[in-house]
Amino acid sequence: MDTQTLATTAQDIDFSLLALFWRASFVVKLVMLLLTVASFWSWAIIVQKFISYRQARLEAGIFDRAFWSGEPLDELFEKIGSQPDGPSERIFASGMVEWRRSHRKDGELIAGAQARIDRSMDVAIAKATESLTRGLPFLATVGSTAPFVGLFGTVWGIKVAFEQIAISQNTSLAVVAPGIAEALVATALGLLAAIPAVIFYNKLSTDSDRIIAGYEAFADEFATILSRQLDA
Repeated sequence: MDTQTLATTAQDIDFSLLALFWRASFVVKLVMLLLTVASFWSWAIIVQKFISYRQARLEAGIFDRAFWSGEPLDELFEKIGSQPDGPSERIFASGMVEWRRSHRKDGELIAGAQARIDRSMDVAIAKATESLTRGLPFLATVGSTAPFVGLFGTVWGIKVAFEQIAISQNTSLAVVAPGIAEALVATALGLLAAIPAVIFYNKLSTDSDRIIAGYEAFADEFATILSRQLDA
């Protein structure tokens, strides 16, 4: 087969992503599908976290202004109720519920009230933390493993390509190129999944730490206010 015929044959090969996928071996297809699903799932988590973090910051800001407005805490608690929606309100409500439970019918405080109030708010903070960080471990897993999964698909695809060369006993471009191209797509998909996952995992982890630190700071300030009343 002359050079012109080889070039014509190579040009006739479809190198679109869909064609490369359908020509790939079962293992490489499985790797491609896994990485594609991981990428879409990562983006779903990223978008959801951006929305939920924005809502958490807005809720915290609104509640913070209400808390420091000078309104009596009992009145604020009555407005919020014992089953509030936002994390900041739930932390406040948990402290207020325990504060009220710590009073006997005669108005005297039950011993250990401060410790119980602190633990109650700590539990509320822990639940808020769990909600904020849910999904982030998946991003970390994708960011650390996707390149290696893609590399495995590439190695397997190259192995299959060499097997085809050995079977056909033909090293022409038309025989070699499709298998190598299919294999390299797996690496590209691995990087496509890993890079955004790593970037946004770091970004979202920092954002969640800041929000959680705000909750903890508020709990400390609220506990200090209640401790003054306990000592009065």
